[in-house]
Amino acid sequence: MNFDLTDEQRAIRDTFARFCDERIAPQAAALDEARAFPRALFRELAELGFFGMRYPESVGGTGLALTEFCLALTEVARGSMSLAGAVAMQSLMGTKFLQLLGNADIVERLFKPALCGDRIGAICMTEPNAGSDLESIATTATRVDGGYVLNGQKTWITSAPVADFFTVFARAGEEKKLTIFLVEKEFKGLVVGREIHKMGVWALPTSEVAFNDCFVPDSHRLSKEEGDGEGHLRKTLAEIRIITGAMALGVARAALDEAVRYAGERQQFGKPINRFQAIQLKLAEMATGLEAATALVHRAAWLCDAKRPHHKEAAMAKLFATETAASICDQAARVLASYGYAMEYPVQRYLRDVRFTLIGGGTSEILKLVIAKEVSA
Repeated sequence: MNFDLTDEQRAIRDTFARFCDERIAPQAAALDEARAFPRALFRELAELGFFGMRYPESVGGTGLALTEFCLALTEVARGSMSLAGAVAMQSLMGTKFLQLLGNADIVERLFKPALCGDRIGAICMTEPNAGSDLESIATTATRVDGGYVLNGQKTWITSAPVADFFTVFARAGEEKKLTIFLVEKEFKGLVVGREIHKMGVWALPTSEVAFNDCFVPDSHRLSKEEGDGEGHLRKTLAEIRIITGAMALGVARAALDEAVRYAGERQQFGKPINRFQAIQLKLAEMATGLEAATALVHRAAWLCDAKRPHHKEAAMAKLFATETAASICDQAARVLASYGYAMEYPVQRYLRDVRFTLIGGGTSEILKLVIAKEVSA
C-alpha cells in the first residue's frame, strides 16, 4: 500500500493551501459578517482553474480526478465554508448536467462561461416535502407545443439569489418520472423567493424557488428521454457525498489548528493549558478523528477515480467525516472555553458552519440506512 500523494497532487494541495492562507482566511470573518456572496474570491478561484478541475480539456477543463478536487476543496473549506459551498456547487452539481447532457449552444453559452466564473449555476431538487425521499418530488413538467411548462416549489436552493441558470428535476411524461430541465433566470414563470436565514454559512445565499407556468423549450430538456433523471442523480450522489466529506475535513482542520494554537498560548496556573492532560486528551482525540476521516474520504475518492464500486464507501466517508468534524469543532470550542463562545474568535464560525456538511448529500440517519443496506446485500 502507498498512501503518499503524487507530486501533482501535492502541488495542487499546496497551491490551494497558499490561496487559503493568503486570500481566504484573512477575509473569512468579514465575508461571514457581510452575509454577501463572495464574488471576488469566487472569480479568483475560477482563474485558478478550480471550476474546471473535474471536466475534460475538450470543454475548457483540466481533466483532473476527484481525489485532486477533494484536496483543493478541503483547503478552500479550511478558509471559509461559505466559499467552499459556493464553489462546490459551481464545480459539480450546478454545472455537471450541462456538460453531460447539454447541446452545443448550452455548453458554449452557459457551461464554458461558468468555468470562468462568468455564469453561476444552481440545482433545484429539494422541495418542502421532498428531501431524501426522491419519490415525493412533486414539481411537474407538462408537455406543450415546443417544450414543457413547469409548476412546483423548490427550497434550500444554494446560490439561487445569484444564479444565472438552474438545473431542475421535475416529473414528466405519462409515468411522471424525474426528468432534468435547464431553466435560465430570464425565463418567465421562474421566481426566486425568500432567502432562508441560516445558522451558518452566512455568505452562501440560499432561497426558495418557484415555477409558475414556467415555459422551458425542448432545447432545454437536458434528459435524453423523459424519466432518466433519477438514474443520473444517483450516479452523481456518491460524488456529492465524497466532496461534502472533503469540506468537512477542511473546517475540522481549521478548528483543530485553532485549538492547538490557543492551547499553546493560554496560560492557567502558571503554564500553557496544553500542559494539562485534560486538554492533551482532547487534542489527541481530535487529531486521531481527523486522520481517520481523511483516510476514509481519500479512499472513497480513489475508488471513484478507479471506477470501482464506491457507493457504500462514499456514504461511510461522508457519515464519518461530517460527524467527526462536528465533534472536532465542538471540542475546539471547549478548549477555548468562554472564547470559543466569543464572536471575535473563529471557532464559533466553525461550530456553526460544520452543520452545513451534516445535511447536504444525505443526513447521517439516511447514510446509515444506505450503509446497512449495502452491508446486508
